[in-house]
Amino acid sequence: MGHERGRRVVVEAKEEALDLIMEASANSCRIKVACEDVGIDLKTHNRWKHDLIDKRNGPLTGPANKLSENVQNEIVAIANSKKYVDLSPWKIVAKLADDGKYIASESSFYKVLKEKKLLAHRGRSQAPVKKRPIPLVATGPNQIWSWDITYLKSSIRGEYFYLYLFMDVFSRKIVGYDIFNNESMEYSA
Repeated sequence: MGHERGRRVVVEAKEEALDLIMEASANSCRIKVACEDVGIDLKTHNRWKHDLIDKRNGPLTGPANKLSENVQNEIVAIANSKKYVDLSPWKIVAKLADDGKYIASESSFYKVLKEKKLLAHRGRSQAPVKKRPIPLVATGPNQIWSWDITYLKSSIRGEYFYLYLFMDVFSRKIVGYDIFNNESMEYSA
């Protein structure tokens, strides 16, 4: 039942939720916890206990600026056309504006395409695949080493020594180290 705030819930669903909460309460569960499990607030539970009927009248008419079915179908057709199939809605709206056409706003394009599940990947190319690099795993000593440079303070302010440390990943033991006066790639190599 856990949806956005202000949703309408049918009476049968309210009765079922109240029955589940009462059953959980009879099995020594706190009502607040049971309400959270069902997906309603404790205040909503208390309100439903007194009256299950929703007293809201709701809007009598639809929104005046709602896109018609024809406009929604035109948005889908344009977004799937060869010219615009590889473009995102904000680019489509910009290109249409360059051509002197206005179908709907950018947010309306996004909304319609989201409802039709066309926002993910519409192009001819394959959808991008995110591949993680294969992790390096050491199963024994001296298979993988790691190294780092650490700054060591000296007795002179602003002067540092550079500790080059090599460590075995498996055993976490120090394999080698050296200290230099400056940081250089040749030293690490």
